[in-house]
Amino acid sequence: MDAAHMGADLEKVLITEEEIQTRLGELAEQIWADYEGKDLLLVGVLKGAVVVMADLMRALPGTAPMDWMAISSYGSGTKSSGVVRILMDLRTDITDKHVLIVEDIIDSGLTLSWIKTNLESRSPASVEICTLLRKPEVAKVEIPVKYVGFDIPPEFVVGYGLDYDERYRNLRVVGTLAPHVYS
Repeated sequence: MDAAHMGADLEKVLITEEEIQTRLGELAEQIWADYEGKDLLLVGVLKGAVVVMADLMRALPGTAPMDWMAISSYGSGTKSSGVVRILMDLRTDITDKHVLIVEDIIDSGLTLSWIKTNLESRSPASVEICTLLRKPEVAKVEIPVKYVGFDIPPEFVVGYGLDYDERYRNLRVVGTLAPHVYS
């Protein structure tokens, strides 16, 4: 979906499709240089990372397998319950593999910190993180992120996999919603 199709729902575009594709290409080159010849596994966190994972994989100069996890820390509410549950676990044994967690966005870092610790307990060769977006101003835990696409301000964003109430994931840009959408 193009930004033009959102009408009054989109307040502003923060990152264009071209900027996203350029940055993912740069990250893919860096990742490939760091992991070439190693047993790399890309691990996406559903649902938001689907678009990022697909485009990052296509930008890699070589092939790397992927797997997926689905995590919940919200229960039925809109605020984190503080309890993380695995809704869908990896199907791949990650023992001695170099695991690269691929995320769409890092806000507080709490859930991602839990995921990283959980994966590290499974005897991989390494666990690193790649995220398209990071909000450093709202971080509640310090989590090392090896590959960052863009640091953004602490605004609620949609597009490129990010949603509001399961909508706007297919927007080709990252932007902010107009307040009338969620108020």
